[in-house]
This record gives sequence, structure tokens and C-alpha cells, in this order.
Amino acid sequence: MVRRKKEKKKRPAWGVPKGIFLFATPEGWRTSVLTASGNLCGRLDVPINADPQEARAAAAVMVTELARDFHDTDVEVNWDPPQEPWSWTAQVTLAAENDSPLPEAEG
Repeated sequence: MVRRKKEKKKRPAWGVPKGIFLFATPEGWRTSVLTASGNLCGRLDVPINADPQEARAAAAVMVTELARDFHDTDVEVNWDPPQEPWSWTAQVTLAAENDSPLPEAEG
């Protein structure tokens, strides 16, 4: 039996997410994920009658998993105050590293 050489996962052509646009339509919750090289648009698997907080949470999870799975990086999603009813924007930033050494105790 011949085994295939395991290929390294290629990074996608689009970059790390930088923002999210979430809005409600009669058909359901829609998102646009902004990256340095363009937008990724799609639908959330959340019922249209779901609470907006549930839709924002689902969008945040989707983006954090996308960044982790495709870019091996952790991100934080911070929602902006709503400017219009039934639409929200969020800023996506790289998560702060918690690996910094603790300061040495004096004495």
C-alpha cells in the first residue's frame, strides 16, 4: 500500500478577520466577515426569531473558530454600539498573549 505524503495545510488567500457585519433579513441572519483581502459573506445557522444577542454570540464563535482553524491565531470580537436597528458591527483584534512571565517577587 502506498501512502500519500501528508501535505501541510495551506493558509487561505484571505487574511485574518478584521471585522464583522451582522444583519437580520427576512430569510435569516447574514454576516460579512471583513479581511485585509476582501469580505466573506454567508448565513448564520441561527433562527431569524432568535434574540440578537444569540446571533452576535454565534457570529463571534464563527469568526474565532475561523481564525484559529485557518490562521492558527486567537482573536477577540468586540461589538460596537448598534447604529441601525437589526444590524451590528464588531471589531476583530488579535487576542493578547497570556504567556508573559510573572514579575519576580521581591525579597
